[in-house]
Amino acid sequence: MKRIMVMGISAGAGKSTFARQLGDQLNIRVYHLDAFYWKPGWIEAGFPEFKSKQEEVVERDSWIIEGNYSSTYDLRASHADTIIYLELPLLLCLYRVIKRWWLHRGKTRADMGEGCEEKLDLEFIKFIVTTYHPRKKKMKKRLEAFQSMSPDKKIIALKSRKEIRDFLKCVDSEG
Repeated sequence: MKRIMVMGISAGAGKSTFARQLGDQLNIRVYHLDAFYWKPGWIEAGFPEFKSKQEEVVERDSWIIEGNYSSTYDLRASHADTIIYLELPLLLCLYRVIKRWWLHRGKTRADMGEGCEEKLDLEFIKFIVTTYHPRKKKMKKRLEAFQSMSPDKKIIALKSRKEIRDFLKCVDSEG
C-alpha cells in the first residue's frame, strides 16, 4: 500500500482520522480533499484548480488522499493501488459531525481549507440524512467498478469501528 484512496459513506464516517492514523503508521503523507476544495471563507475552488492539485499528488510515489468528491473519483482511483471505504451507521456519522462541530467551533480543522472555520447547519444535516441510503447503493456499485477497472487493485470496505481498529492493528503489526 503506497497510493491509498480513502473514501466514506458520509461526513462523520471517520475518513480524516482514519487517513491520519494510517499515514502515521505507514509514514505516508496524507492529503485532505476538503483542503484542496475550500478556500478561505468557504469559497469553492474551481474544478480545474481542484483537479490540478490532485493530479500533482497522484503522480507521486506514495500518498493517502481522503475525501469523497465524486467528480474526481476516477482520477484518484486510476492511480491508487488501494481503495479503502468506510461505511459506518448513519446515527454514528451524525453524532460525529455534531461532536466535531462542538469541539472545533470557531476554529479551522487541520483537514480543512485554511480560513474555513467549523460550521454546522440544518442544510448539512439534511444532506447527510437524505443522501446516506442512496449513496450506500451507489458506493457498492462504484467499488465494484473500481475493482473491474483493475483486478489487482486492493478494495477494502470497513463497516464498523471494530473493523477499522482491527485493520489499523494489522497494518501496525506488519509495519
